[in-house]
Formats: sequence, structure tokens, C-alpha cells
Amino acid sequence: MTGAISWFADLRITDRPTVGGKGASLGELTHAGIDVPPGFVVTTHAFELFLEALEAREPIRPLVEALVPDDLAAVTALSRSLRTRIENEPLPPSVEQAILDAHARLGATTVAVRSSATTEDAEDASFAGLQDTFLWVLDAADTVHRVRECWGSLYSVESMTYRRKHGLPEEGVAMAVVVQTMVDARTAGVMFTRSPTTGDKSVITIEGAWGLGSAVVSGEVTPDRWVMGKITGEISVRDISDKHIRQVPAPDGGIVDEELPEAMRRAPSLSDEELQALRTVGRAIERHYGRAQDIEWAIDKAGRVLLLQSRPETVWSAKDQKPVVEAKADPLTHVMTIFGGRR
Repeated sequence: MTGAISWFADLRITDRPTVGGKGASLGELTHAGIDVPPGFVVTTHAFELFLEALEAREPIRPLVEALVPDDLAAVTALSRSLRTRIENEPLPPSVEQAILDAHARLGATTVAVRSSATTEDAEDASFAGLQDTFLWVLDAADTVHRVRECWGSLYSVESMTYRRKHGLPEEGVAMAVVVQTMVDARTAGVMFTRSPTTGDKSVITIEGAWGLGSAVVSGEVTPDRWVMGKITGEISVRDISDKHIRQVPAPDGGIVDEELPEAMRRAPSLSDEELQALRTVGRAIERHYGRAQDIEWAIDKAGRVLLLQSRPETVWSAKDQKPVVEAKADPLTHVMTIFGGRR
């Protein structure tokens, strides 16, 4: 794949190297028949063309690889310098035109522009939350600008520090960008097909709040929480919070906080029917991937359930892979450890 643009409908999870974790997941969900807002991905090929033009004048990747992750002053200074360069550099004309044409074909009045790093949402490393997302982007020209900002966020302090601490080579790191029809959500949130607190595989945990899901993901609102039997659908936990605000679209783009009326603050943000619909979709996604998932969802003003992202659950899966007893070089020592040193 060498084009600057790829559409969700043409992508599978195996396309992660060219469209990043988020883009590949959205393509895979679309292929699986899950209701996903349509969109396209500005590929890593477009990023490489852009970076090549920048590095022809002054290096970028060698400077990052030379960083000592604990030297916060140096990391901060380099981040500021690189992001300024990237956000002010014109796109290659072919890349910019491809984005403008795809935006016109999408036909959406507003879009979400979301970073999709190639190492993001993989099973062995998660970059989730380290790069930028822009919601309620109003037009094609602003979309082009936000793509550059997403590329720049690959060189944020947090992202560069993460890569250096994990020894990830810069040559293998690239940024794709998802451009997706924006959902004007009535309610949104996250769903875990394995309990995030206990690791229980028999339940689904759903968290949601009024408005856009950004308030839940960022922690600005304590969401309502339900725990349901994955098979039975029985709701064992109903924890309805006091939701003081919701995030809604701003008239001039972006999002704003809006105070909630008193009647909505303590009202459940999801009905039982909607909870069951989410459970059904969550089970379908888990079956498709063959492992537990962390899922972002939204319900629009018409009551339609839409999936915005699904990534592998990593915390409990990593614990499952650890041996119960630390391996010993001497097998007899291992046996004696288990039985308290008694033969």
C-alpha cells in the first residue's frame, strides 16, 4: 500500500504498519459488520513523505534516539523544537490534495481527527492516550492542519519518553491519522469485555456519561458504571454518578463543557435496552478478535449504537502470562519452593 489515503472499508488489522493501530482496528471492525462511523486514514506513507522533506534539511529521528529519557529538560526542549517544525511545515502537495479529496468524498460536515501510531493498540505495547485527538473539526482546511498537529504529537514529551524507555527504534515508528465522521453523541463511554478491576472474564463493565466520550476518557466526569453478566445479561452493579457536566460541540469547532440540568445529573445515561445492545456488540467484537477488548462507543441523538475504537485489553492479559512461581534454574529448587522447602 503506497497511497496517502486508505478507507476503513479496505483495511484489516494486518494493515497496522501502514495505518496504525487505531486505523487498522476501525477497518477490521468495519469488515466485521460492526456499526462504525465512516472515515479514512492518512497513511504512514504520507507521513514518511512529509518527514523525508523535513529531514532533508535537518535530522529528526537521530535526535530522538540520542535522548536520555530521564533528562526532562532535554526531552522538553527537543519536543518543542520538533513540534514547531512539523506544525509549520507545508504538506507535500500530493498529500494535501489527497486529504482534501478524501474529505470531500466523505461528505461529513464535521470530523474527528485522531492520531494512529504504528505501535499503538498492539498486544504488546499501547500508545493509547500519548498522541493527540481533535474533535468537531469543521472543514477540510482545518483537517489538514490537524493532521500536521497529530504528526507533531508523535514528538510530545510523553511519547518520546515512552519510546526511549522501551527502546523502540525511531526508524520503526510512524504516524497515521484517522479522519472519521463525528458523532454528535447523546451518551458515550467505554466498555470492557473483562472486568478492569478483578479480571473476571464472565462480565462486561460499561461506563458512560452524557455527551461526548472525551469527558469520560479524560476523567473530567465520573461516569455511570454497570457490571453485567456476559452471557446472561444480568446487571449486578448499577453505580449512577453525579455527572455535573457534559462535553458538547462548540459552534466554532472543538468541544466545550456544558453544565447539566439538575434532573440529568443523577439520571442514568443509558437505558437497560441500550446496555443490552452494547453487551451484544461487545460480545461480537470479543468473539471476532478472540480476546478481551477495551471499546469506545457512542449513542447518537437517534439512539444508534456506534463503535469508535476497540483495542486489546492488556493489563489482565499480561498478568495471565506471568508464571505462578518464578522459574528456577534447578528444577529441584522449583519443587521445594512450591512445597515450602519440604521433601
